[in-house]
Amino acid sequence: MKVQANQIRPGWVIESEGKQWAVLKIKLLQPGKGSAFIQVEMRDIASGNKSNERWRTADTVEKLMSEEKDAQYLFADGDLLTFMDVETYEQFTLGKDDVGDPAVFLQDGMQVIANFIEGKPIGVELPKKVVLTVMETEPVVKGQTAASSDKPAIMDNGVRVMVPPFINVGDRLVVATEDSSYVERSKD
Repeated sequence: MKVQANQIRPGWVIESEGKQWAVLKIKLLQPGKGSAFIQVEMRDIASGNKSNERWRTADTVEKLMSEEKDAQYLFADGDLLTFMDVETYEQFTLGKDDVGDPAVFLQDGMQVIANFIEGKPIGVELPKKVVLTVMETEPVVKGQTAASSDKPAIMDNGVRVMVPPFINVGDRLVVATEDSSYVERSKD
């Protein structure tokens, strides 16, 4: 199925130059002049080699139909991540490199979508957002306006997120797994 390059998401399997690639990371780049483009970090499914590719946002790529199964994250053992198929209860493992940067957002019991090609797991898609707790951040400076720039915060999983100045230690935040960006304060 042909899709525009700006629709590519981590966890997808695409075909490029006659090879099957698992998408690990994407970044939309908008230069000062000229059209925007997307940079995709991907791993060759057959060889395991990584590559970076750039496409204009209007370009089309071939999204391969992988078998998608609901799975649950169980635990990590070094660089190996163990998941369970929720229908058959079969366990399978993937390396942290196979999951890519979003692996830091995995939480025990998290529901994910596992992608399989020819019965072999090749990657997982995490939920778009997760709720994390702020463990460390700078205190609010009296008189600082809300329009001022964001400040760094370290979350309970160790990820550094830029947050608005009114966020304090202990706050629970919704964070986007795709780019580690602050979304909003959690309602719970």
